[in-house]
Amino acid sequence: MTLIVIGGATATGKSDLAVALAKELKGHVINADSMQLYKGMDIGTAKLSMAERQGVPHHLIDVLSVRQEASVAQYQVDARNLIDQLLEQGIPAIVVGGTGLYIKAILDDLNFPDTDPEVREKIAKEAEELGADVMHQKLADLDPAAAAAIPKENIRRVVRALEVIALTGQPYTANLPRAGSSKYPQAKQFGLVMERETLQERIDLRVEKMWEQGLVREVRDLMSEGLLEARTAQAALGYAQIIKFAQGELSEEEAKEETKRATRQYARRQETWFSRDERITWLKKAPTQELMERVLLSTNASNIGNI
Repeated sequence: MTLIVIGGATATGKSDLAVALAKELKGHVINADSMQLYKGMDIGTAKLSMAERQGVPHHLIDVLSVRQEASVAQYQVDARNLIDQLLEQGIPAIVVGGTGLYIKAILDDLNFPDTDPEVREKIAKEAEELGADVMHQKLADLDPAAAAAIPKENIRRVVRALEVIALTGQPYTANLPRAGSSKYPQAKQFGLVMERETLQERIDLRVEKMWEQGLVREVRDLMSEGLLEARTAQAALGYAQIIKFAQGELSEEEAKEETKRATRQYARRQETWFSRDERITWLKKAPTQELMERVLLSTNASNIGNI
């Protein structure tokens, strides 16, 4: 039963590697990017087109409208059900994405505390009054690891983390288990990594390409479909900045440069998150075919180590 997990920072080539592996193994790809769950959020999330998927079945993509709120708990249920079904049929599953908490939710037995409407409303009201910067700093003071993983722009997740801390008296990340307690001990985890300067250049080029492909138009269309009605989707990188442009808070050039800056920061947070998991085999930048061969070699090896 083959279960391969590919994580790492944005713009490192994870999706291309996942497709190559799935084609080689005759497997399916399961998305672990929280923003690719949303229909219509294509350009800004670097969602592979149908042609780029090369006939490989992809799951948990385009399952929510932008008005809906993504839930880690629901994602855990859906992703595990899919993986179990695939493995029972002898079909390899390749999980790929940069949302570290989603990957951990698949692999590990996370406990998701119930919500308290009164506590949540109180914190949400505080966030409206004080702003994202203050609330994110508050989270950083209480749980530095959570603050490193959650961008300040995603105020809904910041509020949720603060709610959990208020309800449990423990850091939000306290319920994240250490390596060794995986639901899928047979899973092989890989992370793509490249030099910081190279990654920054790739991020900047990606943002420029997104603009050329029509990201501004995509965001405007989604705004007419209810993008501003839900907190999660509108906090996505690029989307949040273009919303500010559309509302006259930024010029288009400022929105583009802010997207580049925010994406570089997000990549650093992703690296911090994934670096804490000792189960990950890190793969340095290389052509996709070479990376695939390394993964296959390592998957068949009895002892997994850094390559």
